[in-house]
Amino acid sequence: MKLPQISGKDLIKILRRNGFVVVRQKGSHIRLEKNTEKETIKITVPNHKTIKKGTLNQIIKVSGLKEEDLI
Repeated sequence: MKLPQISGKDLIKILRRNGFVVVRQKGSHIRLEKNTEKETIKITVPNHKTIKKGTLNQIIKVSGLKEEDLI
C-alpha cells in the first residue's frame, strides 16, 4: 500500500485519536507522548504541509499505528 500525502496537523489528529497527548511544541515541531504498560512512547511531529515519506514511515513504526489508520 502506498502511503498517503498527509500534513502534520492531520497526523497529530490521528495520533491523538489513538491515545497520544500533546506535551510541548518548539517552533514547528510538536511532541506527543503515550503511556503504555511497558513504556512511554515519545514522538516528534513536524507541523508541515506535507510530511516526508521517511519521516512518516518512522512515526508509524514507533507509534505502533498501521498504514490503514492514516486513511
